[in-house]
Amino acid sequence: MRMGTPSSPLDDPATALAIWTRFRRLMRWMFLTTTATVTGAMIILYRQDGRVSIHFYIAVAVGIAFCMLLTSALMGLVFLSNASGHDASVGRSDEDGAE
Repeated sequence: MRMGTPSSPLDDPATALAIWTRFRRLMRWMFLTTTATVTGAMIILYRQDGRVSIHFYIAVAVGIAFCMLLTSALMGLVFLSNASGHDASVGRSDEDGAE
């Protein structure tokens, strides 16, 4: 670590534990939401035309699940980084380095 660089709030083990616990809870809820969405999409697709290949259903399920989980993971990291104060410490570091 450089001299004069403010430490991140995530350097504190208690804060980091609280933030990562919150992130895991968010991801559990998003996994349940994703499962419900994929199940609903499969039911709707089957009722519309059930005579398509099983590969179509697999591709749709994987595509929906991948997009939803990736989006929720990335957005969750953005929100939790902001809530922990990590973004502010990086911003202060950039301002100090520019002077």
